[in-house]
Amino acid sequence: MTTPIQYAVLPVHPEAHLFEVTCTVDEPDPDGQRFSLPVWIPGSYMVREFARNIVTIEADAGGQPVRLDKLDKCSWQAAPVKSGEALTLRYQVYAWDLSVRAAHLDQTHGFFNGTSVFVAVEGQTDRPCVVDIRRPDGRRYVEWRVATTLPSAKGELKAARKLGFGLYRADDYDALVDHPVEMGTFTHAGFEAAGVSHEVVLTGPHDCDTDRLCQDLARICAWQIDLFGRPAPVERYLFMTMLVGEGYGGLEHRASTALLASRKDLPWKGMSGQPDGYVSFLGLCSHEYFHTWNVKRIKPAAFVPYDLNQENYTRLLWVFEGFTSYYDDLTLVRSGVIGIETYLGLLGKTISNVLRGRGRLKQSVADSSFDAWTKYYRQDENAPNAIVSYYAKGALIALALDLKLRADSGGKRSLDDLMRLMWQRHGQTGVGVEEEGVFALVAEVAEGGAKGSGRKIAEWLRKAVHGTDDLPLQRMLKGFGVDYRAEASLRGTSLGVKLVNGNGEVRLMNVLDGGPAQAAGLSAGDVLIAVNGLKVASISGLEALLERYQPGDRVEVYAFRRDELMCFDVALAEPPADKVKLALQSSVSTTAKLLRKAWLGR
Repeated sequence: MTTPIQYAVLPVHPEAHLFEVTCTVDEPDPDGQRFSLPVWIPGSYMVREFARNIVTIEADAGGQPVRLDKLDKCSWQAAPVKSGEALTLRYQVYAWDLSVRAAHLDQTHGFFNGTSVFVAVEGQTDRPCVVDIRRPDGRRYVEWRVATTLPSAKGELKAARKLGFGLYRADDYDALVDHPVEMGTFTHAGFEAAGVSHEVVLTGPHDCDTDRLCQDLARICAWQIDLFGRPAPVERYLFMTMLVGEGYGGLEHRASTALLASRKDLPWKGMSGQPDGYVSFLGLCSHEYFHTWNVKRIKPAAFVPYDLNQENYTRLLWVFEGFTSYYDDLTLVRSGVIGIETYLGLLGKTISNVLRGRGRLKQSVADSSFDAWTKYYRQDENAPNAIVSYYAKGALIALALDLKLRADSGGKRSLDDLMRLMWQRHGQTGVGVEEEGVFALVAEVAEGGAKGSGRKIAEWLRKAVHGTDDLPLQRMLKGFGVDYRAEASLRGTSLGVKLVNGNGEVRLMNVLDGGPAQAAGLSAGDVLIAVNGLKVASISGLEALLERYQPGDRVEVYAFRRDELMCFDVALAEPPADKVKLALQSSVSTTAKLLRKAWLGR
């Protein structure tokens, strides 16, 4: 019988944000056991150097200290120990990252992703693992509970009961780090969807109507399960949410998701309608849930298996994040959680966000995927001019491909068929999707349409993915009875900048390529002081002032750069038509009506 790797996690000093972790290896490498901590977490494509949060680390065996040498930024090697002796690594992790990516601990709660706290035992990552999740010491923590989708360690004396501290298990290291853990005095609720048990955990003060939330999530989850086909790939699923004043984010895992959300975005008892914040939160939940299939099981070949010690490059994130971004809001309308008008409003915002970035004309979504490690996840003030989002434009490519497949086949083929084929060929087999594999699958799905359409649509997709042209969405949506109208988001004139208020200042956050501000020499970070002698006190005040001018008018703009006051002669421009509004056509053909009904589900 294979001896499991034994871990223990204790919130040893919540007030100091310290977890104490032990890792015991019964059969260490006789030449000296090596350990490593991941440098990134799947789903967030940036090297984060989790080892930087290890405060102290030591090793012992047989009650005696063992020399431990650090080999590089994330790995250590223990000296050889006597045959038959177990080796224990003991270390403390500083946990003060209030996000979904790492670990956070204080007197109110604890949260961690496995990649932040569990070292890998090199050469033994295929072994099963047992984890003892322990309660902090002290009376104030007696009411704390545990939320995780790690299975309880059956047969063990300290095996954890539901929501309890104690022993949990994982089949191997990859599974160990893919089940985040929340502990504290959270709200717990549950629902069933398509025969699968789902749970919701809310950490932090709130007035959420959990019944309403569970009802809406149940419809979302059931629709996605039915899209790919029953049974679902999980027996239990957990939405764990940290609630804050202002926040937004999510990270997918194989049977759960970690979410960060604004408490005001949750539904409350007596709430009427669907506030934008709540729709946005449901979209986030939908996005992360869709990842249960698309990226957690249908993976790029470059992720099979993950190498957590270095970047894993792929040009396919437009499929795994972009297609997921398309289906997150589409799920809401197809499941009946939101109406068509609301969905078209969300889709219009996505189109607008893509059109506002000049980077879309320079970087393809394939290149954006490949460069995620150094560009998308490390954005600076020039990002709108240099980067395209493989999330947002990837979603528009998914939309265009869906419409194209439906129109070409008279409604007989769609992107749904592609997702199901990917699930059958890759998700259920564990075989990763090769870099060119998607195009072959698209050609196969599209062959059900017009003669020769498979090759043509696959080639169209290849050009869309590797090129930088705007997609012909206005023409494509017209065939589905949807009007596309672009208008300026500003009135009067434009400086060609993105602004931010702060500390009583109006600061240039981004200066857009080809705009008046860039031509005049204004730069990101400049603080606007006055326009034509009138003080700039707020963004709304500046916009009201610029409404009074005509395109081509010249104004004097005063700004501080560092501690230097500068004056710029700016020729104002006409605001770009960067706000897209979509609406149902009042008069629509029978064909368009049928295609639209099949697309939107009503």
